[in-house]
Amino acid sequence: MTQFDLFPVAVHLRRVDPARNMRRFYTIGLQPDLFGGCTLIREWGRLGSAGTIRHDGYPSEGAAVDALLVHVGRKERGGYKP
Repeated sequence: MTQFDLFPVAVHLRRVDPARNMRRFYTIGLQPDLFGGCTLIREWGRLGSAGTIRHDGYPSEGAAVDALLVHVGRKERGGYKP
């Protein structure tokens, strides 16, 4: 059993506020790499547009899952919802 079996490997969040003309998305996911580590893939931007993508490498699944949970927590405190 791996970390991927216990924790989410992809989270899709949105923040919509018509009064501020705000329609944003944030997607974050995990993908194992060829060297035994894990890559955290984040994409964000305005809904309906191509977003910005960032790839961050981690030495283990556990470190990547921890980073995913930290990023999701920050976004949810900022008003993003699943």
